[in-house]
Amino acid sequence: MGRFNAMTILVTGAAGFIGFHVARALLARGESVIGIDNLSDYYSVALKRARLAEIGEQPAFTFHQIDFADHEALMACVEPADLKAIVHLGAQAGVRYSLENPLAYGRANLLGHLNMLELARNAPNLQHMVYASSSSVYGGNTKQPFAEADRVEHPVSLYAATKRADELMSESYAHLYSIPLTGLRFFTVYGPWGRPDMATWLFTEAILDGKPIKLFNDGNLKRDFTYIDDVVSGVLAVLDGPPKGPRPHSLYNIGNNRPEQVTKLIEVIEAHTGKSAQIISEPLQPGDVEETYADIDAISRDHGFQPTTSLEDGMRRFIDWFQRYRAR
Repeated sequence: MGRFNAMTILVTGAAGFIGFHVARALLARGESVIGIDNLSDYYSVALKRARLAEIGEQPAFTFHQIDFADHEALMACVEPADLKAIVHLGAQAGVRYSLENPLAYGRANLLGHLNMLELARNAPNLQHMVYASSSSVYGGNTKQPFAEADRVEHPVSLYAATKRADELMSESYAHLYSIPLTGLRFFTVYGPWGRPDMATWLFTEAILDGKPIKLFNDGNLKRDFTYIDDVVSGVLAVLDGPPKGPRPHSLYNIGNNRPEQVTKLIEVIEAHTGKSAQIISEPLQPGDVEETYADIDAISRDHGFQPTTSLEDGMRRFIDWFQRYRAR
């Protein structure tokens, strides 16, 4: 499917991990991009600013530091009539943090998502809004791999519940206003410029520094680690192919379709750094699930998505970037 013409694309969470990479890829293919981010201190603001600095001052990129949960601020900085598409990737992330600060999830993921739907509803030229959901919506499902048609009525964290709520709100807006909307259920995204609260970062940093790693559930966890370049290719392919019909709302998994033991991740880091991990065993944490595994048949069929990056290659690239980033 072809790209939109003369687009201005709004990217929320533009200083975040996936949002930064998507904004940079859109700019690289000649799009005009408005990026917004509230630069929250959930993790290092310096890292977020460093991502923005990588994009640099480009005539086609405009950045606004605003909170999209603030409806008036959002509407003041974004002119709906100028928008051809929205990639809504901003959110309060993290499963475990939702146990500590649930109100942050209500504000960013519920009120914030509703504000974005209202923005989409008032954008007369909008052709598509793609938004971030999460593999966490599958909760404690035991059927593997997770497929979009599976029931998702039993979230095991508030974070998962807010993401499922985003999907339901989007379904209602597609039904009421025929807004083309697509939700993407991301599976354990990692890579350069990643998030410091993710296992790939935490384990790499600890091993390099000779510090112990907390290994939950005795390492009996599997994750469908998905490399950021594969994710970005999937996001752009989906963006270029909005859903059709009277209720244009689609949901897709974006995963590597190959779950790996968390212990395998540690082995890969050890091999690439030449250092051994120090392990501290911990029980399974509230809100965690034992395995994630994406069925990607739907997104492959509809948008040609095919991940190509192995955990070994992806982690090699991440570790190389991580060591350069720390050195500077």
